[in-house]
Amino acid sequence: MTAREYDVIVIGAGPVGENVADRTVQGGLSTVIVESELVGGECSYWACIPSKAMLRPGAALRAVRDVQGAASAVTGELDAAAVLARRDTFVHDWDDTSQVEWLQGAGIDLVRGHGRLTGEREVTVTGQDGAETVLRARHAVAVSTGSAALLPDIPGLREVQPWTSREATGMREVPASLAILGGGVVGSEMATLFTSLGIPVTVVARSGLLRGVEPFAGEAVAKALTDAGADVRTGVEIERAARDAGGDIVLTLSDGAEVRAAEVLVATGRVPRTADLGLDSVGLTPGAWLDVDDTLRVRGVDWLYAVGDVNHRALLTHQGKYQARAAGDVIAARARDGAVDDGPWGAHVATADHSAVPQVVFTDPEVAAVGHTEASAEKAGLQVRVLDYDLSWVAGASEVADHYRGQARAIVDEERRVLVGATFVGQDVGELLHAATIAIVGEVPIDRLWHAVPSYPTISEVWLRWLEAYGR
Repeated sequence: MTAREYDVIVIGAGPVGENVADRTVQGGLSTVIVESELVGGECSYWACIPSKAMLRPGAALRAVRDVQGAASAVTGELDAAAVLARRDTFVHDWDDTSQVEWLQGAGIDLVRGHGRLTGEREVTVTGQDGAETVLRARHAVAVSTGSAALLPDIPGLREVQPWTSREATGMREVPASLAILGGGVVGSEMATLFTSLGIPVTVVARSGLLRGVEPFAGEAVAKALTDAGADVRTGVEIERAARDAGGDIVLTLSDGAEVRAAEVLVATGRVPRTADLGLDSVGLTPGAWLDVDDTLRVRGVDWLYAVGDVNHRALLTHQGKYQARAAGDVIAARARDGAVDDGPWGAHVATADHSAVPQVVFTDPEVAAVGHTEASAEKAGLQVRVLDYDLSWVAGASEVADHYRGQARAIVDEERRVLVGATFVGQDVGELLHAATIAIVGEVPIDRLWHAVPSYPTISEVWLRWLEAYGR
């Protein structure tokens, strides 16, 4: 057994952990990062990057087919093998050499193995060969271990060896058919992907699709999937699962119907990767989400930070990286006994987690949302006005596609006359989102937004239509 000392220890070398470590090193602190799998983490190899790489060909094909003059140039369907090959280039064939080189260039040390807390500011790392390395931190330990797919307790489900998002994004061959359990972001995106690849897809979603955003968004995605040939079943649950004699998976639904598929993908939520982290050694509960303050410090443990999915604030890569910048900087500030800027929107807090979280869902149509929905704004006690606009009425949308379909909703806080929420549904709307994010975070008054003139003809002209509907 060997022992080493650093100013900061980071457990988990995904994008979040990398950003924490980078900021602490830039703050003058020696930092080591611990990783049991690939440097770059879930996002780089099994989530955001591979899934979007595979979704893009289908989106590009749909876009071309809806532009007269270009549509005639398309005579075939997607090449599944080529789609997977494109994915492989994005994940570097699951080789993290370039990510390790980045760590080295940034001055961050790497210890490979499974890290567990074994005492105050102490992490013991067990390598693949069983050798243990004890790491001790002078100032802080940051946990950035992320989350894993939740496997619901359905009789027979575990025995049929269901896919999670990892198997779906890492598949080597496209299955003959697929059943998807869950209608959230992962379920909806994977339904879009596999439908575009031309295989039979059945989605079983008890509460409909994309429940966390405006209802019209999930309805639009469900309609597009159905129009593309998918079987979308809502309001029902899976009661049991089994394999038949031919090897297919048979799912029995709560309404008595059966669904048969070659594979089943479970996309019903996430659980924190904290079960084997040694939390009990510092008085915390193994397997639980880690509760943090706005500086990402775990409540009750003044040297422990939890950043990214593991704190359950906003399970999104970009939001985790935002948290990481705040956490890394505040760790460095506290280590130097410097000033901590922990007021709302300060340099050392993740204020946006509460009311300004942006997200793009890469379905057909795309869904982009930030801030409040109408329901969440009312639940928060805000007096709001809702502005709806059909995106197909915007000149820029008709230039993008011959049969553009989409909708945009703005939520305005009437007391302050500022935007507090925005949702866009339609082709290419993801690129509209950041303007709304800036308006919400900056609390730009409606009167000032009149002077932010959208270019013509672009889909961004919807901002002018919202203002015209609102009035002076």
